[in-house]
Amino acid sequence: MKMNKMVVSLLAAGVMASPLAHATNGYFPIGYGVKNEAMGGASIALPLDSLAAANNPAGMVMVGDRLDIALTLFRPNRSTEITGNVCGAGCSMDGTYSGNGRSNFFIPDFGYNKMINANTSLGVSVYGNGGMNTQYNTNPFGVLGAQGNLGINLSQLFVAPTWSMKVNPTNAVGVALNLAYQMFSATGLAPSFSGLSSSPNNLTDNGTDTSTGYGLRVGWTGEVTPAVTLGATYQTKTKMGKLSKYSGLFADQGSFDIPSNYGVGIAVKALPETTVAFDVQRTNYSDVSAVSNTFNGLPTTPPPSPSYLGSTGGPGFGWKNINAYKLGVSHAFSPTFTMRAGLDHCDQPIQSSQTLLNIVAPGIVQNHLSLGGTWKLADKSEISVAYVHAFKKTINGSGSIPAGLGGGEANLTMHEDSIGISYGW
Repeated sequence: MKMNKMVVSLLAAGVMASPLAHATNGYFPIGYGVKNEAMGGASIALPLDSLAAANNPAGMVMVGDRLDIALTLFRPNRSTEITGNVCGAGCSMDGTYSGNGRSNFFIPDFGYNKMINANTSLGVSVYGNGGMNTQYNTNPFGVLGAQGNLGINLSQLFVAPTWSMKVNPTNAVGVALNLAYQMFSATGLAPSFSGLSSSPNNLTDNGTDTSTGYGLRVGWTGEVTPAVTLGATYQTKTKMGKLSKYSGLFADQGSFDIPSNYGVGIAVKALPETTVAFDVQRTNYSDVSAVSNTFNGLPTTPPPSPSYLGSTGGPGFGWKNINAYKLGVSHAFSPTFTMRAGLDHCDQPIQSSQTLLNIVAPGIVQNHLSLGGTWKLADKSEISVAYVHAFKKTINGSGSIPAGLGGGEANLTMHEDSIGISYGW
């Protein structure tokens, strides 16, 4: 038990030591756990390891006694092109800017599950969210007087104690308490956006701020035939404490909660060696004003008007609710080797009119291809790997830069790659 506590502590420290980023649907990962990531994130009806609580807590009782440790190398590539901008005599922000001031991220995950009896398990999954990370070493707003690098970093850590129970031989339910901790920092937004903020001193360059909160994830899995399993899961909105150092950036004086999401899934044993899984998941970014409220140009009335950043009901990043569709297949070539592949497609959260603020949060990729496998070792432990590629996506701005900042358009481009490895026993 002391060793388990030590592993959790070390991994939690590792998660928070580096900015979290994953192959993403918006800023949520396509799935949790290396095995399920290799299947395009399909997981709601297909628990494969002790990270199952992050996908559907009902699955924990299906995986038995397990401990899993994973590490993923993630490489996002993000850039911005500004065109048609005239911010003054001889002044223009036009150009192409790289957001890859930091491009390599190592992300640990951890899961542990223990069967209390034949029908009940207790476990914990430790994992992270966060696709919102950029660092522009050449600040696009430098001609407006901005100093230093432009960028943000958002990290969200979940520690999810989980209870799961088989209510009969073919159905299971589960509940996870999501204990959340988040860190945020922003740089390089002043003085370009200072006049747009209700609290300019709490807009940018205030170091790292943190907050905590909690929510719940509940789930069900059911075997409707020996070959077909269904699943459903719902995660509540996670109410977080305010990021007061950035109360001049995020709507409602620094409020930044974690949105709710829900999904359904099916897993079909097409052949004794082959399983096909498909999930549909909905993420409600509209739960969070700082994420979903639109930025509609320069304020026309004095503060505390809701047209100012940080104000009650103030502007946000303009993200829409999205659906994600995940298809995966696994095939056991032998008792010791299983291969997996998958596809993930999500709706576009960022509207073309909202690209300006999303220069620092370009969560625009939509299509992912994944591939991986698991090797069982002689001591009954196993090693799994997953590679995920998010295909290049560009969103061209349309009326995205206000005339007061010189007009023109901000065009966002992004693609991503990740490779993960896990060891389970």
